[in-house]
Amino acid sequence: MTLETLSQRADALRAEIGKTVLGQEDVIDLLLVALFARGHVLLEGPPGTAKTLLARSFAAALDLDFGRIQFTPDLMPGDVLGTSIFNFQTNDFVLTKGPVFSQVLLADEINRAPPKTQAALLQAMNERMVSIDGTDHSLGAEFIVVATQNPIEQQGTYPLPEAQLDRFLFKLIIDFPPEAVEMAILTQHAAQPLEAGLETAHLGQVLDAAALAESRALIDSIILGDDILAYILRLIRATRESADIAYGASTRAADAVAGAARAMAALNGRDFALPDDVKRLYVPALRHRVVLGPAAEIEGRSSEQVLENILNQIEAPR
Repeated sequence: MTLETLSQRADALRAEIGKTVLGQEDVIDLLLVALFARGHVLLEGPPGTAKTLLARSFAAALDLDFGRIQFTPDLMPGDVLGTSIFNFQTNDFVLTKGPVFSQVLLADEINRAPPKTQAALLQAMNERMVSIDGTDHSLGAEFIVVATQNPIEQQGTYPLPEAQLDRFLFKLIIDFPPEAVEMAILTQHAAQPLEAGLETAHLGQVLDAAALAESRALIDSIILGDDILAYILRLIRATRESADIAYGASTRAADAVAGAARAMAALNGRDFALPDDVKRLYVPALRHRVVLGPAAEIEGRSSEQVLENILNQIEAPR
């Protein structure tokens, strides 16, 4: 397999997802980076901005097992992981697997579930396995979580803890589309039967588990230069030294940015990463991993603004 083949596969995925999701090209690109970099993604945006449709379209374009969990306040950990049920015919316990046993898992409105249910995904996201009744069950190397949450509705929601947020490679913000794109969406849906705009069954499956493993192996062969690694480390350590940030990014965050930079380089047909790759990934990979200090919060600054400021202060390698 070559970088050209990988780039063609990425283009095919973009084309399929773009049939149902319009105006979200940057988000789709980062979603593909996360897929090839073995990372999970948190999509955040107001209702009606195609977060769930994007996750479903992403899954539909992949020839992988798809599972969905609609998170609700009464959801229990067993509803996510599964449970062992006693079989009277065999006099033995049989595992009834939950929806987490899939290759692409859509965790819809993840912040609606209580912390104990959210925590059920921690091991799955970090180790790609779950422990049920003392037995470990592998979820497979392809396992990826695409979670959604609504930032404007606070009633009946539970903020994700920092430990779980750190398991997401990216937090991607989905906003309302520009007027021209919104008109294109209305025009597309007006020409279809009601609810057809949400249908993803017509999307072609362009990537299976074998092709994904092959693509990831190629990306693993890409070596980051010492100058790029040093640049990533300076950017990460700057979050711990900034007066605007109470808690900076972890070493896991540095490793995540490095892996994502390799994937982005490969998707663009390069066997080397550029400082521009790191710059593009920096805010999406860190906006959910840092905790702002009191002064920044009082002044009304966002984590994106603080991170952009750090990005402008740290000199990139040439």
